[in-house]
Amino acid sequence: MQNIPHTPVLYREVIETFKNIDGGIIIDCTMGYGGHSSMILEANPNIELIAIDQDQTAIDFSTKRLEEFGDRISIRKGRFSSVIKDIIAEYGVEKIRGVLADIGVSSLQLDQKDRGFSYSSDNLDMRMDKEATLSAENVVNEYSTDELENILLEYGELRNYKKIASAIVNARPFASAKELSEKTKHLMPHGKKIHPATLLMQAIRIEVNDELGELKSLLQSIEDSEFCDAIVAIISFHSLEDRIVKQTYSRWSKNCICPAEAMRCTCSRDNAKGKILSKKPITAQDDELKENPRSRSAKMRIFHYER
Repeated sequence: MQNIPHTPVLYREVIETFKNIDGGIIIDCTMGYGGHSSMILEANPNIELIAIDQDQTAIDFSTKRLEEFGDRISIRKGRFSSVIKDIIAEYGVEKIRGVLADIGVSSLQLDQKDRGFSYSSDNLDMRMDKEATLSAENVVNEYSTDELENILLEYGELRNYKKIASAIVNARPFASAKELSEKTKHLMPHGKKIHPATLLMQAIRIEVNDELGELKSLLQSIEDSEFCDAIVAIISFHSLEDRIVKQTYSRWSKNCICPAEAMRCTCSRDNAKGKILSKKPITAQDDELKENPRSRSAKMRIFHYER
């Protein structure tokens, strides 16, 4: 195995998920440092892999890191929800055998303080794509109180979202994540293993990058494609993402699509797109939890798309 800056989460479980794929293309929707991509290419010598990332820094790093795999690896820049449509149109559904998405901020982005993802950063940015127009600074300093309340409640699931939103509005403008964290820490939940500002940063980051919208669009693109035989594995890091994946997989696995209020089934009862391979979310093993704290909240769900 190559020496990589950070071992990707659920690395053994990802390798196990795709181990029986002996040809075709696997799409890594969230390349980052290229850890998952590298491991999949090593474990599956007969497959090709297309990796997607919207972060040019990640692309520059991983292009060099993955060059040893030659023409077996192709890297595309952009949001995975749209790029995957282009890939499917280019290669056809028959050739796509696997899709992996590690949703959320990457270790590469967290490691770079100037990207503004950390509560200790000296700026407010949080853009996964540096060319995007909306930044954390825009959200924190320009959103109305109502808009801030909505994202703090929906994306951060913070109970005292009204007080936090009011405190932000009254104390702005903010120039750094560090300043924002300090000015609001007295309102944040304490006593957990995570930093008090984590949920606040999470809510702002999700808004800046439209992360839930991206996930929904990715799942819709997969659904629209009607894959013939493909493994879909989604790794999420909080309940909002996991709920979307769980509900989508459940819908994909149903034979009957008649409305709940129907007196009797009138559909063909053969509408299932495949089967769920993980009845419960797959989580990190004890040794990984000790080595990589980020894996603590990682959950992977797997679906076998077969039509």
